[in-house]
Amino acid sequence: MLKNELQISFKDWLNIIVIGAFFGFFQSLILYFLNEKLQNIFTVIFSICTAFFITIFAVFLISISNRYFLPEIDKKYWYFFSLFFSFLSGFFGFCLSFFIFFDVDFELILLIKTFWLNIAVVIGFLTLLIALILHKFVSLKNKNIEIEKEILDTKLKSLENELNPHFLFNALNSVSELIYIDKIKAENAVLQLSKFLRNAINKESLITLESEIFMVQTYVSIENIRFDNKIILNIDDYEEFKSFKIPKFSIQLLVENSIKHGYLGDILNIHIKFENNYIKVLNDGKISENIEFKTGLNNLKNRLSLLNIGELKFNTDGKFMIFSIILKDK
Repeated sequence: MLKNELQISFKDWLNIIVIGAFFGFFQSLILYFLNEKLQNIFTVIFSICTAFFITIFAVFLISISNRYFLPEIDKKYWYFFSLFFSFLSGFFGFCLSFFIFFDVDFELILLIKTFWLNIAVVIGFLTLLIALILHKFVSLKNKNIEIEKEILDTKLKSLENELNPHFLFNALNSVSELIYIDKIKAENAVLQLSKFLRNAINKESLITLESEIFMVQTYVSIENIRFDNKIILNIDDYEEFKSFKIPKFSIQLLVENSIKHGYLGDILNIHIKFENNYIKVLNDGKISENIEFKTGLNNLKNRLSLLNIGELKFNTDGKFMIFSIILKDK
């Protein structure tokens, strides 16, 4: 949580740089109209340098304080120290610019030599005010991000809670059929189901491909108790993809639907293939041209959309029925 609250995005830094540029521009305008003798290119150069150094100090001090200083102190003091560092950015930025041009014989330097420290303090407070506005802006933005994340998590959990009973209902139906046919197989199915659910109890919406494949293998072993080992699972080498994150129950759902729509009573070969950003589940059973997306498939389609990581497709090529997860390029 602390890491998220103290994190400043690239866009936020860009805003700081833009504000710094405007600060230098307005400073040069003030000096330009303050005195006719200051209406020269040097006034603009000095103002730009001052704004540049203030921005550099701001980036440096904010980065250092957010990474090393603020996490070590009580959160109630963050606000005070953040504003203090902002003041220092303006103060030191002006001082550095002034001393770089100290020996340059220009009217502006000669004019402010006697009260440069007062100007540095004033600019420090101006920087502090700008930081105050930015702080409010970043805080509101982070709160909105947290709210959006909570809403997304709630939607995903709702979909997962819808999916778990769906899978459990189907699995228990399979076990109930076996109780009257073969008690030993039914007992084995319950043990396999327990193993599957133990691995499925995971609060994360995204799991590694390796974990998902393990769940798929366990699921097929459960189904094979009912289908007398007629479901043959073929999995491509996925060593280079095993750490990829995908939605929980995603490939399992596609394998489940391959069995549901493709099984004809004989051997059913199911292939899981990985091609660039595609995960394909193919079966050589019954070819169904149109598959209606019901609870499971609609659930997966919605989760892929909410997580913004890909989309679900279905097609046939005359020989195979193909379910595909098309992942977005990272």
